[in-house]
Amino acid sequence: MTPARHYINGEWLGQGALRDSLDPATGAVLGQYHAGSKALAEEAAASARRAFFGTNWQTSPRQRADALFQIADRLEAAQDEIAGLIVSENGKLRSEAMGEMIGAISELRYYGGLARTILGRTFEAQTGALSMMHREAAGVAAIIVPWNAPVMLLARSLGPALAAGCTCVIKPAHQTPLIHQRVMECLADCPALPPGVVNSVNENGSEVGEAMVASRDIDVISFTGSSATGRKIMAGAAPTLKRVGLELGGKAPAVVFDDADLDRAVRELTRGALVMAGQICVAATRFLVQESILPEFTARITEAFRSVRTGPGADASSQMGALIDKENEARVAALIERAGDECELILRGANPGGKLARGAFLTPSLFRTDDLQSPLVQEELFGPLVSIEAFGDEAEAVERANATVYGLAASVHTANLERAMRVSRAIRAGTVWLNCHGRLFAEGETGGYGQSGLGRLHGVEGLNDFLETKHIYMEQGSV
Repeated sequence: MTPARHYINGEWLGQGALRDSLDPATGAVLGQYHAGSKALAEEAAASARRAFFGTNWQTSPRQRADALFQIADRLEAAQDEIAGLIVSENGKLRSEAMGEMIGAISELRYYGGLARTILGRTFEAQTGALSMMHREAAGVAAIIVPWNAPVMLLARSLGPALAAGCTCVIKPAHQTPLIHQRVMECLADCPALPPGVVNSVNENGSEVGEAMVASRDIDVISFTGSSATGRKIMAGAAPTLKRVGLELGGKAPAVVFDDADLDRAVRELTRGALVMAGQICVAATRFLVQESILPEFTARITEAFRSVRTGPGADASSQMGALIDKENEARVAALIERAGDECELILRGANPGGKLARGAFLTPSLFRTDDLQSPLVQEELFGPLVSIEAFGDEAEAVERANATVYGLAASVHTANLERAMRVSRAIRAGTVWLNCHGRLFAEGETGGYGQSGLGRLHGVEGLNDFLETKHIYMEQGSV
């Protein structure tokens, strides 16, 4: 493959040292990418700023809608190819990769529709005094994309940014540059997208991201990633007082009451915990189970986890793919050892060995604890490692669900509708699913409480990070 390049002002740039991109399932080199630099990041930001002020992009909603529909159409035409790249470079299952592509295309078309209906409001504060509250683009948006869903999580920020009238600079994750290159080729082929409206620079350590956060040419940062990196971005953006939208870490509790349909709960939570090998911030990572059903639930979920077939994403028989790289395999393996030392390790995950030994694979793990202060309960583990905790009554369930600094997502499993509503209202999380887990779509806002982030993505509110409200006031006078 041609090495993945930068894209600035409508031109492909093959500048910077070449780095390898690896297949996490085999460790083999898939291709290469050109590493970026502070200078390239600044050039991309300047290009986006020129496009913002030097074209009609921000005042042309129909053109913006056309561009978003064109991007979606081109991604749809290439979805099989890009899904194959996701499997190869990211390690997830083919079904997960196709789901990501379908979601990204839906997201872009959703915001293509909203681009033509960004509404303000007017009112008469007193006789003859007219106020117009006008919604307009915030400026240049920097989009920092993680590796775990490199197409979907790009579309989730790029869609509302373009719909709002912003111009953009994208920084893809260094683990998934080949996927991003193919996506950018789709964007570059869109006649409704003027040069400079969307620019992209590959990462080089943290140099590019830091330059984007510090740049005076960038007005908005949209970041998805860890809470630790989110804090660094807030600090880095403070000198220029950028607007910062953050979707950060999660520690999603799944609360299972004694009247829950256990067949359904086990099915939902097996998938909800192990999708993308647990490398998603909304994954179910804590199973909070009512004491009276704890033995039965534990036996069922253990058998379900044990039966999951771990293997390459391209293998149709695989039910869970690889972690993103060997470094993360080693990190999660160390957490499993820690769980064995500090807790009751119910199911110990390991690399399956054999033909999979060179890949970043781990089978699922479960551990039992009631220690809310344990780092294994408090910290995001980001892998196929899940705790089982007991609770006695509804009040304790809520207390435990709210016991971490995170508040991104949760689920409640019960046949009692009134209890479901009480508990979902009491849990401090941006999304609460009832009797299911992990449903995400363009129309429904997501975001976090606490250290899970700032702002919302998806839905109508997803536009807010990329829009300013301007008050225009006029006194008409009297006749």
